Amino acid sequence: MGKYPEVEQKMEKRINGLISEFKTIRAGRANASVLDKIAIDYYDTMTPINQVGSISSPEPHQLVIQPWDVSVLSKIEKAINKSDLGISPQNDGKVIRLNFPPLTEERRKELVKTVKKYAEEAKVQIRNARRDGIDMYKKQKKNGEITEDDMKNIEKDIQNMTDKYIKEIDSITADKEKEITSI
Repeated sequence: MGKYPEVEQKMEKRINGLISEFKTIRAGRANASVLDKIAIDYYDTMTPINQVGSISSPEPHQLVIQPWDVSVLSKIEKAINKSDLGISPQNDGKVIRLNFPPLTEERRKELVKTVKKYAEEAKVQIRNARRDGIDMYKKQKKNGEITEDDMKNIEKDIQNMTDKYIKEIDSITADKEKEITSI
């Protein structure tokens, strides 16, 4: 961490959150992380699918969910149908298969819009972290703990940190858009 760990921590946390959100966006190949946000009621507890069974990808466009307790198959199937995944699960009584069709041009455009929306939300949170950090130091200046010159340097440093993280968001976003459109 740099000179302003409390500000940098918030910004770093948001970048990591954005990367996690991007992993849940399907970009052509079957990826188990698209199931991360889907949970089922398992003994009165909302439990992610990856905690009630194993998930494998026997083919590039297919995921197989094999629950440890076969009685939850229908719950998993219902949860996937309710989700925004857009895939119909195939339940054979032992496992659930998810076949991911190739992305249509229309679906690619929707996914790119979603990616841009997540990126913009992340940028807003980065800017909020900048504002909160600067406000914290303004209070210190008001209390006489730091000088006017210190405050100017702090504002400049935090702005540079903000610019760095915004560029990182742009880079991560461009990579994800490329991944979606090039398959």
